[in-house]
Amino acid sequence: MRVGVIARDPRHPLLTATAALLTAAGHWVEFAAPDPADPADVYLLKARTPTALALARRLEAAGAVVLNSAAATERCQDRALMAELALAAGLPFAPSLSPNALRYPLVVKSRHSRKDDLVAKVLDPAGLAELRRRWPDEPLVHQEFAPGDGWDRKLWVVGRQVFGELRRSELAAGSGSESWTVPLELAELALWVGEVFALDVYGVDVLETDGTPLVVDVNAFPGIRGQQGAPEAVVRLVQRQLPSPAREGARWLRGTGGWGS
Repeated sequence: MRVGVIARDPRHPLLTATAALLTAAGHWVEFAAPDPADPADVYLLKARTPTALALARRLEAAGAVVLNSAAATERCQDRALMAELALAAGLPFAPSLSPNALRYPLVVKSRHSRKDDLVAKVLDPAGLAELRRRWPDEPLVHQEFAPGDGWDRKLWVVGRQVFGELRRSELAAGSGSESWTVPLELAELALWVGEVFALDVYGVDVLETDGTPLVVDVNAFPGIRGQQGAPEAVVRLVQRQLPSPAREGARWLRGTGGWGS
């Protein structure tokens, strides 16, 4: 089958490893600007820009399978809407606070989820005023601060396979990460998140608060760097989608640059 990749950086380790495995299995992998008039069978939507999402919608309308779908990807872009959807489904998710009913300390985040966005702990009104001064045009969401043990539970899901890592919270002192075996209850929570948001490849950030898991963020198609078996899991996910005969003499079409910016 033909497999297209919509990504800003086609050299991303997960994508290059996945493409190599797909090519070895006899599929065509295209890192080029897609043609909605001649769509591939399956697309991996790594880019999350408005241009990439608009393209994904056109490809879906032309009959292509897009992983994740444009709609599912968009559901992870707006953190305020993300919280509403998660809480309505019963997920243990950090709720957004009304700007008129803030309780300190609190966590302030960019409303639009993206690389290098704002995530900060704020102790008092003066700290919030300073943050707004430094980010004057940034739409913000406010979450109640949930005390934890200083470690984020980073969960990544491909299909139904769950990967995990302990990573020092960006709101805590220190840095670093540790290998970690994902407990069954957190794996089930991660899969539940995927069902609620209709995601195929995604990340879930979880805090442990007094022994209770709290989801604080959901990301569509994260990097999943350094997780053994992740490229193979993406290949299996792709191969389960609307199969078509692999073309003889499979090749990997390498784009000269990222797409979807």
